[in-house]
Amino acid sequence: MSERKVLNKYYPPDFDPSKIPKLKLPKDRQYVVRLMAPFNMRCKTCGEYIYKGKKFNARKETVQNELYMGLPIFRFYIKCTRCLAEITFKTDPENTDYAMEHGATRNFQAEKLLEEEEKKIVQEREEEELNNPMKVLENRTRDSKMEMEVLENLQELKDLNQRQAQVDFEGMLDQYKEMEKRQREREQEEDERETKEMLERALVKRLRDSDSEEETENAKDEGRKHTADKPTDILTTDGNAGSQGSSSVGIKKQKVESWERSVGGLGAKGALGSLVVRKKPAHATPRQAPDTQTGSGAAKPESSTASASASNGQPVSSQNGSSLSLLGAYTDSDDSNSD
Repeated sequence: MSERKVLNKYYPPDFDPSKIPKLKLPKDRQYVVRLMAPFNMRCKTCGEYIYKGKKFNARKETVQNELYMGLPIFRFYIKCTRCLAEITFKTDPENTDYAMEHGATRNFQAEKLLEEEEKKIVQEREEEELNNPMKVLENRTRDSKMEMEVLENLQELKDLNQRQAQVDFEGMLDQYKEMEKRQREREQEEDERETKEMLERALVKRLRDSDSEEETENAKDEGRKHTADKPTDILTTDGNAGSQGSSSVGIKKQKVESWERSVGGLGAKGALGSLVVRKKPAHATPRQAPDTQTGSGAAKPESSTASASASNGQPVSSQNGSSLSLLGAYTDSDDSNSD
């Protein structure tokens, strides 16, 4: 097992390599090699495109009776990937390239054609100069003129470079930076002014909205006051608040009139005429109300006024009592006689 790793083999002292027999192989023998397509080609049989770099298992052989400066030329056989037609090409050591031989056509390559044209022009010129000495003179004068033109162009480029070298690029950059700074400041001022205007507009709009809200609230309060002042509220109001001084009689009269307008008289045959029954004057027992103005608390009889008002069909009104005391003179009776 250790011998298989040995790099140097043992050769005996009487070893003679010429005694080793040589194999007799044909000169046109072929080898199977793995290669890639050296250029773009198109199969002539089916028109399939074979691009550069496509891998093939090709057969390689040495071209007989063809050498270039002692170098052998090899031929390769490949098959089309679509129709399996045989395609052959060989090496071209003169142009360091490959040449198509059979089975396909090489695709258009502008670079190779340009190189071939340049080579043709150079060869034609050399042939003309060999046979015609005047052509040599014309070519030399043409070349000298071209050299002069090239030198003039170079001199112009140098002058342009010197002019540009005198330009102060740092000053130009500083000026450009200042212009950019001014532009930024101007934009910032414009933005601040626009924001101020927007804030002022928003403030004015807010003030207008608040004023409109206050107006609407005031209108709602007034509507609530109007809706709260119902004609029947006179029954729940306190008579002591409206009976101050001698001027309270007129206020009470206005309340009685509003009561009559809204509900109607007790003597009338209305909605409340069938519900309220007048008390007969014979059994009338007038109630006594304390005098709030004098503050003495003495009770005064008001039977005559109550009976008079009942006969006239009007509610009894006391100057010093509350509005609920108006119904005190009227109570339920056993007999259902009513006007």
